[in-house]
Amino acid sequence: MSADQTLAFDPSCHIFSGCGFPAPGLHTFMYEPIATVAGFEFTKPMLLALLGSIAIVAFFWAAFAKPKLVPGKVQMVGEAGYDFVRRGIVYEIIGKKDGEKYVPFMVSLFFFVWILNLWSIIPLAQFPVTSLIAFPAGLALIVYVMWVSLTFKKHGFVGGWKNILGYDKNLGPILPMVMVLEFLSNLIIRPFTHAVRLFANMFAGHMLIVMFSLATWYLMNGLGFVYAGASFVMVVVMTAFELFIQAVQAYVFVLLACSYVQGALSEHH
Repeated sequence: MSADQTLAFDPSCHIFSGCGFPAPGLHTFMYEPIATVAGFEFTKPMLLALLGSIAIVAFFWAAFAKPKLVPGKVQMVGEAGYDFVRRGIVYEIIGKKDGEKYVPFMVSLFFFVWILNLWSIIPLAQFPVTSLIAFPAGLALIVYVMWVSLTFKKHGFVGGWKNILGYDKNLGPILPMVMVLEFLSNLIIRPFTHAVRLFANMFAGHMLIVMFSLATWYLMNGLGFVYAGASFVMVVVMTAFELFIQAVQAYVFVLLACSYVQGALSEHH
């Protein structure tokens, strides 16, 4: 992909200047490689994901490396975040007894998804990594593998299939149909929707912010200034709304992950 197909656009392009509106499209989500090593292309979203991982590790290391009885500000924020996921999500869905061992994973998952989303409104970055389907799909795959493994570990081979297929002999003649639907729902649709829900929300949100940002610049010419102001207001509103959506999507992603684990540990879905 050439440089003129990336995020860049002609800054001299305005309304009434003879050029059309540079509408954002799929090219908005594609970047030239920062570096290429042995055929592997390292891009901006990969860099943001790496920096996000480092930031999370550094924050929790600073918060809990030397915990104090009377916590400082960093430790207090770290404890609040950890406790929110532990009590507000894991304990509520899986339960305290069974859920405790999954708390570190769910906390890591929540903050990783959240910071990948958060890059969207951070200056210079301004791109939600989860708006690329590969990242939500990879995270959903990890949860999927964990769910399937736990199911068979808990119930054995036969019991695991009964759990996945929703086997219940009391269903009588509709049992085969239910088992087919449960198979499709749990083994195919579940991981797909888990990934797409996060991806679609962040993709759409970023597209709207980019569209109104470009529109603000495009309209800054002649009478277009009147409409540019309205477009800029929409940028602010959408950015504020995106902050809320970013946290909600991280919460929902982990909530669903916990519900899958709970389903694997229980006798029925």
